[in-house]
Amino acid sequence: MPISESDYSAPSWCPGGHLQTVIPARITARPKVTYRREIVTTPDDDIVAWDWAEPEPLDPAAPVLVHFHGLEGGSDSHYAEALMHECVRIGWRGVVAHFRTCGGLMNRLPRAYFAGDTADNSWVLKTVHGRFPQAKMYAVGVSLGGNQLSKCLGDLGKDAIGLVEGAVSICAPIDLVAGSERISKGVNTLYADMFLKTLKLKLEEKARLYPDLFDIEVIRRCRTLYDFDDIYTAPVHGFKSAMDYWQKCSAKQYLPGVRVPLLLLNAQNDPFLPAWALPTAAEMSSSVLGEFPKEGGHVGFPEGGRFPGDLEYLPRRVMKFFGTGC
Repeated sequence: MPISESDYSAPSWCPGGHLQTVIPARITARPKVTYRREIVTTPDDDIVAWDWAEPEPLDPAAPVLVHFHGLEGGSDSHYAEALMHECVRIGWRGVVAHFRTCGGLMNRLPRAYFAGDTADNSWVLKTVHGRFPQAKMYAVGVSLGGNQLSKCLGDLGKDAIGLVEGAVSICAPIDLVAGSERISKGVNTLYADMFLKTLKLKLEEKARLYPDLFDIEVIRRCRTLYDFDDIYTAPVHGFKSAMDYWQKCSAKQYLPGVRVPLLLLNAQNDPFLPAWALPTAAEMSSSVLGEFPKEGGHVGFPEGGRFPGDLEYLPRRVMKFFGTGC
């Protein structure tokens, strides 16, 4: 698929990537969503939390949407609630598959989650598909979850055909090196500090469970995501360093291997990824549709004539792609 023009235009009351990021996440009213929580055991005897949007359809053949959230996100993230509300509205089955340590549930093992975890992503997709073999299954990944999903589909290649009907990656940092450099400068460091705060708290708990895994005092002194990934994320997940991790897990290089319909939706003013790092048509397979609107921020895309707008654009764009591209 080619790179397409976007129909998104930010409202006049919300100029710039930062406002388009923060207002939808912190101020805009969210739809009400209720969940049924399921604690699922992974193949390596770990635990994760899956939240199923309610009411769930009675028909086992109803379409299923699997959602992979962003860094330190979950089923209570604004984008997740918008997507799950839309699933309920149109009669789809929706599930937020939390990463290890997310959703308020600490996992059992020393490891946590990382940006290129194809093994966990593919296990989730295959498990959900196995439960509802009559249903068409779709997937949406946001931010880090979008990088994961895009890389996973590239890794699976033809094996994803028949498993996933279509997928959408929203604001994924598909070049982790470029994205991490961008988030470490200027006002963008406020986002990094927000992530570091909760990541460090989780490792305080990990340190009590595994006191010999790492030096918690060193973790406490981390000032950047590079430091955190270099000290914990990279070594515990089998990488030599943070740079080794970022280079090997950036989804951009895996896009040529994607064989199922994938919408790659990234705003050019996203504070988490510079526009120059977005892929060209030559860097994607014919199954990938690139859509790079000039505005939108990071997982924002506010709409509405009056402040603080609404969150309807992303679920509408997602379902339009699934309805016409799959």
